[in-house]
Amino acid sequence: MLNTFDILETIRMIQDECLDIRTITMGISLLDCIDPDIDKACQKVYDKITTKAENLVKTGEQIEKEYGIPIVNKRISVTPIAMLAAACPEGETVKFARTLQKAADTCGVNFLGGYSALVHKGFSAGDLALIRSIPQALAETTNVCSSVNVGSTRSGINMDAVALMGKIVLESAELTKDKQCIAPAKLVVFCNAVEDNPFMAGAFHGMGEPDCEIHVGVSGPGVVRSAITKYPDASIDQLADVIKKTAFKITRMGQLVGSRASKMLGVPFGIVDLSLAPTPAIGDSVAQVLEGMGLEQCGTHGTTAALALLNDAVKKGGVMASSNVGGLSGAFIPVSEDQGMIDAARAGTLCLEKLEAMTAVCSVGLDMIVVPGDITAETISAIIADEAAIGMVNNKTTAVRLIPAIGMKEGDTLEFGGLLGSGPVMPINRKSPAKFIARGGRIPAPMHSIKN
Repeated sequence: MLNTFDILETIRMIQDECLDIRTITMGISLLDCIDPDIDKACQKVYDKITTKAENLVKTGEQIEKEYGIPIVNKRISVTPIAMLAAACPEGETVKFARTLQKAADTCGVNFLGGYSALVHKGFSAGDLALIRSIPQALAETTNVCSSVNVGSTRSGINMDAVALMGKIVLESAELTKDKQCIAPAKLVVFCNAVEDNPFMAGAFHGMGEPDCEIHVGVSGPGVVRSAITKYPDASIDQLADVIKKTAFKITRMGQLVGSRASKMLGVPFGIVDLSLAPTPAIGDSVAQVLEGMGLEQCGTHGTTAALALLNDAVKKGGVMASSNVGGLSGAFIPVSEDQGMIDAARAGTLCLEKLEAMTAVCSVGLDMIVVPGDITAETISAIIADEAAIGMVNNKTTAVRLIPAIGMKEGDTLEFGGLLGSGPVMPINRKSPAKFIARGGRIPAPMHSIKN
């Protein structure tokens, strides 16, 4: 039973500490929309999405008013479109992207994810056509997001896909160089992608999911930072307890919203994703949580250990608050979306190599990182391969979302605005990995993948 203190505490978290529900995301299966005629398939896709998600935005807004909880984004994820493209090899695959944009506009959602392909063990029918269409698809659309899974712990890493994705990322940036190179900001390259992720740009509706369901992504780095600052002399294990208790409170709010949205929409409740997702807003920063633990600036020595503590405590606190925990669940470190990360990168304290080390202990990976516009496709592929290797060996989800800033150099700033923020162009290693990437083939799965 809620008491007055609990209610007042929640109000304070929302008003002063940037607590919000980052997203409610409706997952929709499009398997029953498959048709050899691409135009008929697109019509089926549009009809199903607009029918299932007709009341999604209205429901989110109603819950906001009912509970006074900000819900920042209302989103949709769909079956990986490569599976639909496989049935119509003669069609222009980018038509699916245009249809998804039309559906997003009709439903009024912020983003629609699932222009995706799963190629961790090789390319099947439809995969190559979709991947090659990604630059055009993301350049032509505003709200459509794309992802490609190139590796997994059980299968290894598809290096042919890794090589191809380096070219796709660079081409996407070139096609939108007059729009702040926005296309690659909507493209994620995964290892060990999950099927119930509510966060963009990597969300898609997996094969093991029901026909339609609702997911919730919570966020509260500002709340965690505020809680930590109240215990300036606490030991490390005491800090872990503080974070766990705070994560519990944040997740309970997500559970409440998810349950209510599920009932109102008449679809199953999927998962609560516990991830601490920052924004450019002052105080809503994962980097500042780490600095609150005692680091002078994020990126200095000790950052990886502090992040490991934070990530573990968030998970432990969250799983006690909901029986439906899933998605990615941890701490995100997107550079352009986190003011503390931006400041650390500009100061030179946070570099690409340190970010890579941090991704071994937190959610996802190298996220929203702006790199020089003259970066080669092979270097992008090598960065993807490094991050995929961390995910494969550690049996965790990792990802890369790099934005080549065409026409910009180290020290310049790329401005996106909104939740995507702005990012300083970070330096890269200029030695070439081209011969390694050109070898192709597949990096075999690690020994510990053999579990049966």
